Amino acid sequence: MIINKSEIASLLTKLAADYRVMAPVKKNGLVEFAVIKNGEEACLDYDNTKKPGKEILFPQSEELFNYTVDAEGVRMQDNVDPEATVVFGMRPCDAKSLVLLDNVFKNDQYEDVYYLTRRNNTLIVGLGCNEPAATCFCSSMACGPFSKEGSDIFLTDIGEAYVVEGISEKGKELLAKLGLAEAGAEARAAAAKLQQEVKADGTINIEGLSDKLGGMFEHPFWDRLHEKCLGCAACTYLCPTCHCFDIADEAKDCNGCRVRNWDACMFPLFTLHGSGHNPRPNGKARWRQRLMHKFNYFVERYNATACVGCGRCIKNCPVNLDIRQALADIRALD
Repeated sequence: MIINKSEIASLLTKLAADYRVMAPVKKNGLVEFAVIKNGEEACLDYDNTKKPGKEILFPQSEELFNYTVDAEGVRMQDNVDPEATVVFGMRPCDAKSLVLLDNVFKNDQYEDVYYLTRRNNTLIVGLGCNEPAATCFCSSMACGPFSKEGSDIFLTDIGEAYVVEGISEKGKELLAKLGLAEAGAEARAAAAKLQQEVKADGTINIEGLSDKLGGMFEHPFWDRLHEKCLGCAACTYLCPTCHCFDIADEAKDCNGCRVRNWDACMFPLFTLHGSGHNPRPNGKARWRQRLMHKFNYFVERYNATACVGCGRCIKNCPVNLDIRQALADIRALD
């Protein structure tokens, strides 16, 4: 199928009549996902959003439930969000990250009703990357500029139009309702050429990395890696696969709520015990945890690397600590 770029705004406006539509929009000089009512608000000509798309399913701060205590007893109200949502224009790295997060929020030990309700009611329209940034290395992380994993519908930009592919069953069902024109042979060939030729940095070799890290917990390598890190946690907050959170109860008089907020393993307070003991007392221990979790612990638990190579941690680190160099240094060790 195919749709002209001039028709995208009207398509999004039409979708907004039946769904909550979220798309990239420009705000304060940055691009972020936001709810739109008018398709003209969407900005599809962008590199990537500042914050990852995971925020749509796993908000930075969310009220899980609220309660009231009165003469009749305690009344509680869950804040599960079941609204049908279309996320339009998500980059492949962020779409892939949701597949990884699915492992965390639904497994043999735990099912998160808040995440899963949103997930089951959300359709992802992925948008391929014709020009990956210099900081992107998705092609090294079982992903790529045109990876369709995690997308229900996928768009390839061929200039004046997008070639549209239905990936999942619910994606194909939506396309059947939209009645888009069939793509001609020339358009399909142009899309296939882009998907075949465009690559991000694919030089990061992670084969055997998990096993190597498994024997490196006490290695002196960790003594130096963290030295210029400020502990700001920009890397974790902007990472599409990081998922640590804290839960707090907020109450005033007879009313209150339970709130879940993003947290980060790079913060000293994250592992501070009530006794005052902290099992990760310094930057060395925290940086080791960050790298080990992504490339060893997650691999052992879910058979997948918890990194999609989006490059946000590289682009936004105030001291230019590059995870690609860290991985290369580990591979170079005897």
